[in-house]
Amino acid sequence: MKVIETDIPGALIVEPDIHRDARGYFIETYNEARYREAGIDVTFVQDNESLSQKGVLRGLHWQAAPWTQAKLVRVIRGAVWDVAVDIRRGSPTYGRHVAVTLSGENGRQFYVPRGFAHGFLVLENDTLFSYKCDSLYHPESERGMQFDDPQLAIPWPVLDVPRILSPKDTRHPSFAAIEPWA
Repeated sequence: MKVIETDIPGALIVEPDIHRDARGYFIETYNEARYREAGIDVTFVQDNESLSQKGVLRGLHWQAAPWTQAKLVRVIRGAVWDVAVDIRRGSPTYGRHVAVTLSGENGRQFYVPRGFAHGFLVLENDTLFSYKCDSLYHPESERGMQFDDPQLAIPWPVLDVPRILSPKDTRHPSFAAIEPWA
């Protein structure tokens, strides 16, 4: 397993070892001891999965305290462009983002620590996205912000299909209007 540090401390890209042969492949997607040694020192308590079509954009989301979540995300089938934005009050990287392409083919994972807004754009039809969370989902604590806020300057890929957002994701406040994560 290879761990790649990003420009924002704590946000990590994980490249698990993939063993391929004529039968297919084998991948260890999580091993608590190995991930702790690599700097992902959390206890995951909930797994989630979504199936989406090309053009679906989910995010940018997080949960307010005390229900904040760290996430380990990956794509089982298809591909996404995954983004995490630092919303930690006082952080030297506040408002900056990290983005990575995750796909079933590359097997990469992205560790999104607490204090980050998270979202992704689906690049292929029938994309199966999976993530582990270190805190349970709490609907009343869910927060969001505009994915395309000019202040964030996130260069979302342009696709040959329209973006599809939930009604909720079209109504999120701007980055300037959010309460920073403390």
